[in-house]
Amino acid sequence: MELDISKTVLIDIAATTVERISGLDIAAAPIKASEMLGGVRSGPRRPRALKVSREGRDVSVDIGLNIEYGKNLVSVSQAVQRAVTENIELMTGLKVRAVNVTVQGLVLPSQATSNKPSGTVS
Repeated sequence: MELDISKTVLIDIAATTVERISGLDIAAAPIKASEMLGGVRSGPRRPRALKVSREGRDVSVDIGLNIEYGKNLVSVSQAVQRAVTENIELMTGLKVRAVNVTVQGLVLPSQATSNKPSGTVS
């Protein structure tokens, strides 16, 4: 018996995996010209830069990330690639052919993770 796994499930697995890695988040998807000109709104939350392609049992994932300033971009990107590959393959039995990571931006460390005392201005 073959189980059909939807792209939505694969996207959820990838998103949940990325959300558990500290110092980064999934970037917002770029706005298309037709959306701006046509006044199309996607609701209160913008879509994220996370895309899954599937051909048979092969999966490819494209992720756009915002990474915390000061983190090693290569190390963080490799950690994301490994974690997403492992989780999708473990949970679905599908073969991940590629996890393409694009660093779309840098973000300042959040106050919650900062070691500075509150009220300090730099």
